[in-house]
Amino acid sequence: MHRPQPFFEVDGDAIRRKRMDLGLDTEVLADSAEISRRYLSHLENGTRRRMRPGKYAALRAALGADANELLLAPPSTDSPKE
Repeated sequence: MHRPQPFFEVDGDAIRRKRMDLGLDTEVLADSAEISRRYLSHLENGTRRRMRPGKYAALRAALGADANELLLAPPSTDSPKE
């Protein structure tokens, strides 16, 4: 039986605060996390909230964030609505 890949509901404000505390601009963080600057912008402004595990792990690593520090809710196995 196929299980849907979990998604992480992220808190855009927490991402922005952490990025700014580290003195990073969006381009530098996006490059470090291997995501597009546009995707990062959508995450920070709340247009997008769901991230796949690999992208979430890369963003967390780039920010040096704890496992749940950037989350709104625990991982979800629902299909993305975006």
